[in-house]
Amino acid sequence: MATISMRNVLNGGGVNRIAAPTTRSKGVSKLAPMQSKRFSVRAEAETPKPTNAVKAVPAKPAVPAVPAVKKTSAVTYKIPEPKTFFVRPDQYGAVAGAALPFAFRLATGAFTSGYSVSFKPNDESKYSVARMGGQMVVESSAIDGFKRPAQPIVLYEFEACPFCKKVREACAILDLDVMFKPCPKDSPTFRPEAIADGGKKMFPYLKDPNTGMAMYESDDIIQYLFNEYGDGEVPLTLRLGPVTAITAGLGLLGRMGKGSKYRDAKVPEMPLQVWSYEASPFCKVVRETLVELELPHLMISCARGSPKRQQLFEEKGLFQVPYLIDPNTGVEMFESAEIVEYLEKSTAFNLGLDPGLGPGLGQGPGPGLGLGPGLGLGPGLGPCLGPGLGLGPGLGPGLGLGLGLACWVNMEEAWVEHEACF
Repeated sequence: MATISMRNVLNGGGVNRIAAPTTRSKGVSKLAPMQSKRFSVRAEAETPKPTNAVKAVPAKPAVPAVPAVKKTSAVTYKIPEPKTFFVRPDQYGAVAGAALPFAFRLATGAFTSGYSVSFKPNDESKYSVARMGGQMVVESSAIDGFKRPAQPIVLYEFEACPFCKKVREACAILDLDVMFKPCPKDSPTFRPEAIADGGKKMFPYLKDPNTGMAMYESDDIIQYLFNEYGDGEVPLTLRLGPVTAITAGLGLLGRMGKGSKYRDAKVPEMPLQVWSYEASPFCKVVRETLVELELPHLMISCARGSPKRQQLFEEKGLFQVPYLIDPNTGVEMFESAEIVEYLEKSTAFNLGLDPGLGPGLGQGPGPGLGLGPGLGLGPGLGPCLGPGLGLGPGLGPGLGLGLGLACWVNMEEAWVEHEACF
């Protein structure tokens, strides 16, 4: 596969001017003027060769159009250029930690329902994960035979909740676009909105504008989604009860509960749009920041086998995720590390970058949370983990789980019988 430069020129010169939206926080905040910064590009990619074919958006699944853009700011950004299979050196730890769910959940959420692979003669106008010897790998699924929602499903949830993760995996398998309204702990907007609407302090909370359905309980939500937008058969990895919840929780260990607590941020006038899928570690790092800053975002789901991969390929000349579209500023960009930096600098109350994205695996505030080589965790990880929860290098012997998992992910309480976070 070859790297394909993204010719995504905005405002006639490849430079986007960023608007400063209104500020939201629990206290008074001041934002310093932003400085111009050039971003280098490094991340995962699946990059076929460019094509001169005329762009044609498939009839389904439909993707909401990007709203009109406002561009009124003195801050400039140079849009990064995608690179193939490259991780920025200071992101090794973050990406490694974000990859743990892929292993613990046996790649649930990486493939769409009915996923299959075949070989066909190479066609440069078509997306393919690999091309060789005049042949190309063609990924397909059963999605085209399923009912598609006319409007995106709305989901109130937060990243570091294992029960929310189960529902996100179901949405990825069913290739459903979702309007996420993040509800991290202490967040001032969508958490109170969900509680007022549903009457309970429980997450995930789903609202389907297509049917009028509103419901709690992750297992019930998953069954509803497969009945309404699938073939009714929930995959085994999503119907193992406590085993599903525990493995979803174990996958969060590598990121130390990131994506669970609110950080003061400015509210955008329009929701962001993110092309993403649940099992990608690069997408997870971006989602953590979106959730912590309580930024509403429409996720365009594109797991392996999704027909929307071809749509992005036709529109941009390559397929790579995450891909961010900010209709408030006109910025469109690939590359997880640079997307996080953009979100931090254009929306965060505190303009300093998230320390969990620096060297090391998910380090957090305070002494004792820095990690050594590999995944070895020292003592002092907090009372939530309890004695014996230190991890040996490479997740080897010594992985004690105990009963502190729910507390570790920074939930106030988590009750398996309710299949929800609080």
